[in-house]
Amino acid sequence: MTAVADSGFPPWHREPPPPGSWRALFQWGDPDRSQPPAPAMVRLVMDLLAMSETDFQTPRRLGLGPVRLAPPRLAHTARRDLEAMLGAGNVQSDDFARLAAATGKGMLDLLRLRCGLPGPTPDAVLHPRDRHDLVRIVEYCARGGIAVLPRGGATSVTRALECPAGGVALDLRTHMDRILRFNETSATVTVQPGIRGPRLEAALNRAPDWLGAAHPHTCGHFPQSFEFSTVGGWVATRGAGQNSSYFGKIEDLVLAQEFVTPAGTIRTLEHPAAATGPDIDQILLGSEGTLGVLAEATLRVFRLPRAGPRCFSYLFPDWGEALEAAREVLQDGAGAPSLFRLSDPAETEAALARHGLRRPALDAFLGRLGLHPGRRCLLLGWTEGEAGFQRNLRRRIGRICRGRGAVPATGWPGKAWARSRFQEPYLRDHLLDFGVLVDTLECAASWDGLARVHRAVQDRCRARPGTACLAHVSHAYPQGASLYFVLLARLDTIPEYQAFQAGLLDVIRDQGAAMSHHHGIGRMAAPWLAAQLGPVQMDLLRAIKRQLDPQGIMNPGGTLGLD
Repeated sequence: MTAVADSGFPPWHREPPPPGSWRALFQWGDPDRSQPPAPAMVRLVMDLLAMSETDFQTPRRLGLGPVRLAPPRLAHTARRDLEAMLGAGNVQSDDFARLAAATGKGMLDLLRLRCGLPGPTPDAVLHPRDRHDLVRIVEYCARGGIAVLPRGGATSVTRALECPAGGVALDLRTHMDRILRFNETSATVTVQPGIRGPRLEAALNRAPDWLGAAHPHTCGHFPQSFEFSTVGGWVATRGAGQNSSYFGKIEDLVLAQEFVTPAGTIRTLEHPAAATGPDIDQILLGSEGTLGVLAEATLRVFRLPRAGPRCFSYLFPDWGEALEAAREVLQDGAGAPSLFRLSDPAETEAALARHGLRRPALDAFLGRLGLHPGRRCLLLGWTEGEAGFQRNLRRRIGRICRGRGAVPATGWPGKAWARSRFQEPYLRDHLLDFGVLVDTLECAASWDGLARVHRAVQDRCRARPGTACLAHVSHAYPQGASLYFVLLARLDTIPEYQAFQAGLLDVIRDQGAAMSHHHGIGRMAAPWLAAQLGPVQMDLLRAIKRQLDPQGIMNPGGTLGLD
C-alpha cells in the first residue's frame, strides 16, 4: 500500500462553512462536525484509483464564497397575499434560502454548487404552520398557476428538489414537526411530515416518560440520512431504513395519511388491512411531491424488546457462496435478521483496510481457511426481538453460513459499522475537495438475477480508468435484495459525471433491476423509469396526476417522468 503520513496530510479543510456560502449548502449534515477520512481510508483511495500524494496536496473548489442568485420572479401581489396568509416571517426570498430549498445531496447538486452554478430555484420558501396552511397554500397556488414543491430534510440524491418552474417551496420542518397522537393499544403514532428521525425515535424510545405509555417503542426506520431526513421525505420516496428486512420499508409502516392535493384533501383510514379496492395509500406513497403534500402520517410502531440487538458476522470464501447463504437465511423460515449487509470482495477488502485488518499475518491465517484476499466476502448483521427468537435465529444463520464455507468473525464488525453508520456521508465532502468523487447508486433484483446485475455494473465501472466500485447487499427479503454500489472515481466535471451515471443507469435498466429500491426516482432516473414501466403504466400514473393535480403545479418539471 502507498504510504501516507498520519499527521497534516492531506490538508483537510476542517473549518465550519461560512454562513450563506456555497459550502454551507453542499457540506453534509452538521456544519460544526468535520470528519475527514482516516489515513487508512486515504491509503485505500490512493491504491484503488492509482493516485499519489501529489494529488492530495491542494484542495480546490471549496465553495467558501457567498451564494448569489438571479432575483425571484414571484409577483409582488402573490408575495403580499402569501405573507398575509402565513405571516411575513414565514415567507423567505433571500438567495441562500431559495437555493437551500432546491438543493439535495446528489452528486450533480454537489458539483454544481462547487462550480457556483445553482440549479433551478423557487421564487420563495414558505413555512406552513399546520394542515390548514397547506390547504390554503395549495388552493391559492392552483388558482394562480404557481408551482409548489414540498421539502423535507433535503437529503435527496435524485434531483427531486429542483424547481424548473420557479414557484414556491414548502419547508415542512420549521413548524410541522410534531407528534400528533400516540396509540399504544393499536401500536400507532401519527406525526406531521417535518419531524426528523431522531426526534421521533427518541420520543418512542422514551414513550413511558414522554407519551404516557406502558412500554418503550421504536419506529424501526433508520436510513443512512436518519439524523436529518424527515417522515415526509421517507413517505414521498418510498424510503427504506437499514433494518427493513425485519421492520419493513416505509410503505409497510404507513397505516394512514392525510394528503393535500389541488383537487382536495385525501384522508385514508387507519385500518390494519382492508379489501376496499386499490390501496390509495400505496398510490400516494412514492409520489415525490407530484400529487400533493403530506399533512400527517400514521405509522405502525413496535414495542422495544428488553433484549437489545445482537450482532453477528461471517467471512465467506467467495461472492457466489455468500449470495447463496444470504438467500437461504431469508428463505429459511426461522425469521428475518434486522440488519443484513453482505459486502462483495472489493468492499470487503476496503472494510478490512479501513479498520487496519489488512495484515500479512492475518491474511495468511485466513488464507489457510480458504478466505483469500480479493475473493472473500464479509457478512455482518444483527437480530432483534425477544431473546429466545434471537438465539434461535442466530443459530440458524450460523448453521447456514458455516454450511457455505463461512467462518465466524465475531460481532465486532457489526458493532464497528453501527458506530459509524450515520457518519460516512461526511467523508465524501473532504474527498471531493481533491477531485475524488464518492457517489452511490442502488437498485433491487430477484435472487436469480442479483449476481448478473452486480457483474454488469462492476464491468461498466472497470471499463472506465480511475474508477472503482464497491458493492453490498443492503436490504434483503425472501424474494431478492437491494444492491448498493459505492462508486469512487477521479472526476469532478459535470459532463463527465453525467455520462458516467447515465451509463450505469443504462446497465441497471438493461439487466431488468428496479431503477431504485429506496432513493426514489426524482428527475435523475425519470427517463429510465418511463422506459422500464412502459406506456400503459406511465399513462395510468399520468392519469392519476391529472386527476389530483389538473393544473400541473405539484413539483413539475420531469419528476417521475409525469410531465
